[in-house]
Amino acid sequence: MALRLARTSAEAHLYMELHPCESCGQTGFDPVGSVVEADGDLARRYTGDCLSCGAPREFTFRVPDEIPPAGDDVPRFGDDRPSELLDAGEWLWLADILASGTPPDPARLDARQRRQTRMDLLTAASALSEVLKFVPTGAEAVPTKTLWSSRGRAVHRAEPNRFRRIHLEATRDTCRGIAARFS
Repeated sequence: MALRLARTSAEAHLYMELHPCESCGQTGFDPVGSVVEADGDLARRYTGDCLSCGAPREFTFRVPDEIPPAGDDVPRFGDDRPSELLDAGEWLWLADILASGTPPDPARLDARQRRQTRMDLLTAASALSEVLKFVPTGAEAVPTKTLWSSRGRAVHRAEPNRFRRIHLEATRDTCRGIAARFS
C-alpha cells in the first residue's frame, strides 16, 4: 500500500493527534521524526512510545516534492491539493472544535488568552479552507466520496448542508473576521 502524503509537518502532527494508541486509546505521544526512504519515496517516519501505556507507536508519511512555505502567523496545513490524511468531515470537525470555545468579549481576556483565541479561530479558518479543497471546480458541495473516516461521515450525516461551498466560505470568513477582534 502506498504511503499517504503529509503535505506539511503540521498536517502529520494533527493526524497523529487524531489517531490514538491502538493499545490504550490515549493520544499522548512524543514522536521523534526522521527522514527515510519507504517504497521508493522520500518519507518522514515518526516513532515513540505512548505516554500512557508505553506501547511503541510509528507513523510514516510520504513527503511532498516541494514543501509549501509557512504562513506568517496563519496556520497552514498543506498546498492546494486536498489532504490524503484527513477527510473533509474531519477538517470540519476540527474547525468546529477550535471555534466552539470562542468567548464573546475579547475585553475580558488577558493578552495571552486573546492571542490563543485568535490562533484557534485562524486555525479553524485554515481547517475550513482544507474542507474547501475537496469541492471540485464548478461544484457546489463536497462530494460524499471524500468522506472516508467514520468521524467525517458522522459530521456529514448530522448536517450535510454545512458541506456546501457557500456555507464553508461564509463560515471561514466569519472565523477570520472574529479573529481580527482578538488582535
